[in-house]
Amino acid sequence: MSNPQDHSTLRRKVDALPESPGVYLWKDASGTVLYVGKAKQLRQRVRSYLNPEAKQNLKQQLLLKVMRDLETIVVPTEPASLLLENTLIKEYQPRFNVRLRDDKSYPSIVVTIDEPFPRVLVTRDRGIRGARYFGPFTDVSDMRTALAVVRRIFTVRSCADDLPRERRERPCLDFHIGRCKAPCVGSQDVATYRAMIDDVIRFLEGHTVDVRTRIRDLMLAASDREEYEAARDMRETLRWLEQVEIPSTVDAVGKGDADVIGYARDDDDAVGVLLRVRGGRVTVREHRFLENLGVEDNETALAVFLVRHVLPASDRARKMILPFPPQDLASLETLLAGSVVHLPQRGTAYRWLQLAEQNARHLMESFRIEALDTTARADDPVYALGRDLGLTVVPRRIACVDISTSQGRDTVGALVLFEAGRPKKSEYRKFRIKGSAQQDDFAAIREVVERYLSRRIAEDKPVPDLLVIDGGKGQVSAARAALQSVDLIELPLIGLAKRDEEIVMPGRSEPLRLPRRSASLRLLQRLRDEAHRFGVTYNRKRRAQRTLTSELLTIPGVGPTRRRALLMQFGSLAGVRSASAGEITALPGFSQILAERISQFLKEPPHDT
Repeated sequence: MSNPQDHSTLRRKVDALPESPGVYLWKDASGTVLYVGKAKQLRQRVRSYLNPEAKQNLKQQLLLKVMRDLETIVVPTEPASLLLENTLIKEYQPRFNVRLRDDKSYPSIVVTIDEPFPRVLVTRDRGIRGARYFGPFTDVSDMRTALAVVRRIFTVRSCADDLPRERRERPCLDFHIGRCKAPCVGSQDVATYRAMIDDVIRFLEGHTVDVRTRIRDLMLAASDREEYEAARDMRETLRWLEQVEIPSTVDAVGKGDADVIGYARDDDDAVGVLLRVRGGRVTVREHRFLENLGVEDNETALAVFLVRHVLPASDRARKMILPFPPQDLASLETLLAGSVVHLPQRGTAYRWLQLAEQNARHLMESFRIEALDTTARADDPVYALGRDLGLTVVPRRIACVDISTSQGRDTVGALVLFEAGRPKKSEYRKFRIKGSAQQDDFAAIREVVERYLSRRIAEDKPVPDLLVIDGGKGQVSAARAALQSVDLIELPLIGLAKRDEEIVMPGRSEPLRLPRRSASLRLLQRLRDEAHRFGVTYNRKRRAQRTLTSELLTIPGVGPTRRRALLMQFGSLAGVRSASAGEITALPGFSQILAERISQFLKEPPHDT
């Protein structure tokens, strides 16, 4: 627990807060938002954080250690505080808040309805603006069947042209085989095309009866106009629709429309499931994982899922079925205007709810297996390391930095990365240290960390969950200065000192000593040894190149071009030394006299460099 004096300024701020609804933001010394919360009475809620007699869980204790500033926003009503809290969490992504994670592993069908001529695509990206999603599909064969039906019975364009701004001179093959009506050359107007897209959406929603009725009417009208070819095509389409319907999670269960919410939890993780029931049939299943719950209760977690995922949806049903009352139910009902909340105990709605909860339990089990979140996870070195270091995030990606030098020359930096406890060699990086840092181990550490993280940020790539430095307090201080310079001071950082295998942590006076046989320490040792091996290998290569270059360039008549030819042919100084004059003469640009000179020169004792 931090010193109460550290929070004296905060206490004065709290005393001045109003007893009205609002949102509060805890910040650290640098102004980074750590936690966003809502309150019915701001002063009372915020004061509870600073009450020394209150029992605090581990997450609250960690928050108290780092929070140094407070910002509050007063709102007129409790529902408004729910919306504002959600907006601020999305904007700041605070490390201490519950995280809502989209599952990217399953594809969805998306209709880009914001475009004048919408397309139907398969994607794992849920960020397409103004698009309508169907899925995700856990069974990819179901998704392919649905897509095949759409492409068989509807003339949706397959091109990515920006219509109508871009125009083609002639239509593509799809037009000639009857799969598209060529809006790209103006053969189909926006109104007609969008009417067809409306049928696509109704079909994907599961309203196949309405679509069949409309196509049958069009078929009869085409026949009356003696457009027999068009009528024949529509008859074939009807036959397709009678044989195949949009895949759904389950057959019809009762009648009516509803949005059904399922929920399952395991320790700090939970999952929320949304089943969209239309016409008594489940047409869409959506889900989001909730992480970092800590001691938050299930009512709070369910409210988070509703506010952040269900509430923003534009196609909500009038009936919403929930497994239990969420936190702030009255405020949520105000925000869910047009939807009536039900908590069924029997009947059709209860069967829907059972189905949603069955899906939630299945997804939770899959998530546990994927994340190694079983009873064996305590033995996994990655989880064990996160626990032993007191990290709030499991360090799935760990980077280690080592500096290798040879008497102040050929100094290089090496960075290796382990993912899920295993080396990921595609993420290894080598650094050539130049200037005064070649003679300064601390400066070399800082240079490597700054260069690596700056590039990750510039390329918008993820940074490691944990940074390990091969060294003690001095090396860790140099790395911490580098983190400060790239504005990543919150990135977890440790040093592993070789002498006693002590773990040095910033802001901690005494090193952490783990049992010699612990899985955490063995993982760090493997990481450190791999970084050392990678760095030494690169250092030796640099030293060999320099030695070879200096040896060959001292031979009269051998310049950079001939030196490269010798290296390409013989691979190393030892290879050149063992080659005969005849083998050297066979190379382009080498005479017999020069070859004999090289051979004789290299057989003499090595020259000092």
